[in-house]
Amino acid sequence: METTLQNAIKQAFKELFDLEVTEVELQPTRKEFEGSHTFVMFSFLKAVRKRPDELGQMLGDYLTQNTQVVSGYNVANKGFLNISIANKVWIDTFGNIAQSSDYGKLPHKNQKVMVEYSSPNTNKPLHLGHLRNNFLGYSVARILEAAGYDVVKANLVNDRGVHICKSMLAYQKFGEGETPESSGIKGDHLIGKYYVEFDKQMKKQVTPIIAKIAKNEFSLFTDEEVTNIRNYQNKIAKINEEIRNEQANLSALKGQLLASFDADFQELFTNWEASLTYSSHFKKYIDNQSFTKKQQPLIKLIRRIIKLYNSIAKEDGNIKQIANNKTPLMNEVTEMLQKWEAKDPETVALWQKMNGWVYEGFDATYKAIGVDFDQMYYESETYLLGKDIIKDGLEKDLFYTKPDGSVWAKLPKEVSDNDKILLRSNGTSVYMTQDLGTADKKYEDHTINKSIYVIGNEQDYHCKVLFQILKDLDRPYADGLYHLSYGMVDLPTGKMKSREGTVIDADDLLAEVKETARKRTDDLGKLDGMSDAEKIEIYRIIALGALKYTLLRVDPKKRMLFDKESSVDFQGDAGPFVQMNYVRTRSILRKAAEMGISTNEPWTVSDLHAMEKELIKLLLQYEAVVEEAGNEYNPSFVAQYAYDLARTYSQFFAECPILKMDDGSAASIERRKFRIALSTKTGELIKKALGLLGIEVPERM
Repeated sequence: METTLQNAIKQAFKELFDLEVTEVELQPTRKEFEGSHTFVMFSFLKAVRKRPDELGQMLGDYLTQNTQVVSGYNVANKGFLNISIANKVWIDTFGNIAQSSDYGKLPHKNQKVMVEYSSPNTNKPLHLGHLRNNFLGYSVARILEAAGYDVVKANLVNDRGVHICKSMLAYQKFGEGETPESSGIKGDHLIGKYYVEFDKQMKKQVTPIIAKIAKNEFSLFTDEEVTNIRNYQNKIAKINEEIRNEQANLSALKGQLLASFDADFQELFTNWEASLTYSSHFKKYIDNQSFTKKQQPLIKLIRRIIKLYNSIAKEDGNIKQIANNKTPLMNEVTEMLQKWEAKDPETVALWQKMNGWVYEGFDATYKAIGVDFDQMYYESETYLLGKDIIKDGLEKDLFYTKPDGSVWAKLPKEVSDNDKILLRSNGTSVYMTQDLGTADKKYEDHTINKSIYVIGNEQDYHCKVLFQILKDLDRPYADGLYHLSYGMVDLPTGKMKSREGTVIDADDLLAEVKETARKRTDDLGKLDGMSDAEKIEIYRIIALGALKYTLLRVDPKKRMLFDKESSVDFQGDAGPFVQMNYVRTRSILRKAAEMGISTNEPWTVSDLHAMEKELIKLLLQYEAVVEEAGNEYNPSFVAQYAYDLARTYSQFFAECPILKMDDGSAASIERRKFRIALSTKTGELIKKALGLLGIEVPERM
């Protein structure tokens, strides 16, 4: 339809003005105007020497008189030609897609894409942040498949390194032979327990070292470490001076402007002034509010002060990291990692046993959340490849060795002001080492055109450096690397930290959402008469739909606050609402069959109700949405489409009788068949769209 309209506009310019137009861009018509497609005329006014209203009328008259596509037009805002498509065109176009079983399947692109997601550490269970990663990666893979790509779903398991040795050491010291069987604790949760325990014990050991630093007692540290600590302390002192100045400004602005804010803001502001522990919560609050121009100076200053305090936290963290490395526990962790890399039998046996428990737990969680993989990679199998690449880089003078034996990559200034370490002075690998090796391995295994890394935005710098190093090494796949960066998931109480145990485990969250789905579904009373097994399956589908939709409806780049209660909503912008409207379409078909009405007969109608037309418009957008979502690696486009389609069908369902349409006349019988066909195709596309998000649909709910 759109192509036909574009060609007609080109022909109009040719016949009316003898002007060859190569491109015609159409936009959806704004809701306040009549029409479905809008042609913006501004760029053509000079060539045809007409006023906007004159050109609009000439084009509109030509299209209505010389084509069967256009039924009417209006010219808005002196430059926008709003075009109404003839009912027959809408009806015929819908007829074509209604009969097509392949509608929504885009042409094959002859390109292979790898989507790497999940990438868990084997020292803790999956949590809410992992869910966003898994759902995002799995959905992008399905969208790309629908968009015509060959897709490989990959999972790189972080199964070695310092963080893994922390859990191993804690288990070795405090585990007393505990197993998943003896404890009744799922394997990944058991190992996570010891990761938290390690952090508790570390805090006990590092506290007196931090106290010594505060007293300028540096006997534990090398000269280089002392220099670094003093640099961090000097930065903190400068930032504190900035904070004192800004707080003086804050006192003045507060007196002038605080009264203009509502009571909630004033309460949060007071709490924040009293305790910095409220900073994260307060910032999330102001990030999600709108403020007047008058209020903006205070908001800007608050953001500035929070940013300064965060900078202090960063420098404190740098000092703490140096102190951590001086604890007996961290020395033991380093020794354990060196033993593992040397293939010490006892260390490797402990590693294999604990990882085995974790993998059993991961597999159960993956099955429960409905994601899978075509290719598994393990850092323990690729980190040596990374070491080989480092030798190559040294020979090409892309890397260099420092006097302490550590190896570093030279980076261009536009990427980083600092070079990047690739091997520690003791010869052990860092994350970058493994990632270099894995990148080569992925290309060797699959000869991919594109490689998408689904990784949180906390690793933006890491990915930027990784891609630059691979480009400098002239890897043939370097131009196809893409970091699908996504924002973190916050809780009402703040940021998740697995080492402190302040996380929502994926398993626990899924159980909670299932229980919420059970209560709300039972309240609707739609499952009466079903067996317990059938009900449990529906609760599962609704709960997963709620979780996935909530985490995918937000643009990946945005940080988000997860609200468990609002995710299970049967009325608003939520997964269960979309699923419910699919169920409505299925209910129509079941009831039609019970009434002896055929659901696949041809129909003949000549006019359209406004909601019928709105539904057809949306149905015709499906392929474009899939293409755009694939191009942008953004499932939120599909989620928005699914919601729009469900919402429009809900309105259609309320305004347009379907099975009760028959009054005995031939026209009413045809209308009923047409609306049944509309319901059928709408249900199909809701199911397809949700399927691209990894969401199942129930037949009843």
